Amino acid sequence: MPLFTSRKQEKKVKVTFANGLLFVEKPDGKQQAFPLEWFPQLLNATDEEREDWDQTDKGIHFNKLDLDVSF
Repeated sequence: MPLFTSRKQEKKVKVTFANGLLFVEKPDGKQQAFPLEWFPQLLNATDEEREDWDQTDKGIHFNKLDLDVSF
């Protein structure tokens, strides 16, 4: 009998900030960089606000800022 699961495997990404950029590193090692100027809420956010995020199907959701970044 085949085994089915209703949940997709969760893929973890790494999120870092440096030099006015948001860096997203995917599980395969590929990295994307986004200027924080594109996301004024992130540009002016505290470290606590930047660290409170979840991965979504389309990207990242910053919970305290209610902000989505797609990649």
